[in-house]
Amino acid sequence: MESSQNLLSAAAPFSGVEQDVETGTETPSTTQNQGGNTRNPSIWEQSSHPIALGFHLLFRTTALLVYLFGALFTSNFPLIFIICVLLLSFDFWTVKNVTGRLLVGLRWWNDIQEDGTNVWMFESRDPSRPINQTDSRVFWISLYVTLVIWFFFGFFALIKPQWLLIVVVALTLNIANVIGYTQCDKDAKRKWASGLAARAASSNSGVIGKLFSFGFGKLFT
Repeated sequence: MESSQNLLSAAAPFSGVEQDVETGTETPSTTQNQGGNTRNPSIWEQSSHPIALGFHLLFRTTALLVYLFGALFTSNFPLIFIICVLLLSFDFWTVKNVTGRLLVGLRWWNDIQEDGTNVWMFESRDPSRPINQTDSRVFWISLYVTLVIWFFFGFFALIKPQWLLIVVVALTLNIANVIGYTQCDKDAKRKWASGLAARAASSNSGVIGKLFSFGFGKLFT
């Protein structure tokens, strides 16, 4: 069982973004070159965790490229299969345990109970600490787009059953992360909403209590 921990305790400060103090929203900062012209920063400059973002895209993109073009360099299908499965496994582990925590402040795992049943466990960042919008956007888009691409490859792989094996492995690992993070995100939003409702109820009850006490005080005075 993986131990729970504060997801943002070691998070680096945002880089490449400026935060509006009044609204709390983040806007990309612009950089100025030697000629005095401004340019929009790249996603790596806007990212709070560019290394994690790079690895988030590296393994899944490389697996797709090996699947598409591996046959151009070798006719050894078992070698292509092994390379693709390794890349897909690296991608699954990296997204599940590293990039999800750093880029969107979410983490999920399965906890095996004493009776043998699996329970989904979710962990999310402190809602008072906003996430980097560039990191979040790239994370979610790549998560869903990669799944759609593998589904697309699956239709063409029906005529070559051996290639379908790679697609099945890719879909299995990617679907697990998509379901895990989708449910984790819903759980986080539900917790945030419950926390806000609880704080609002506590605040309202405090105001009503003060008014009630003030009224009784005036009455007996």
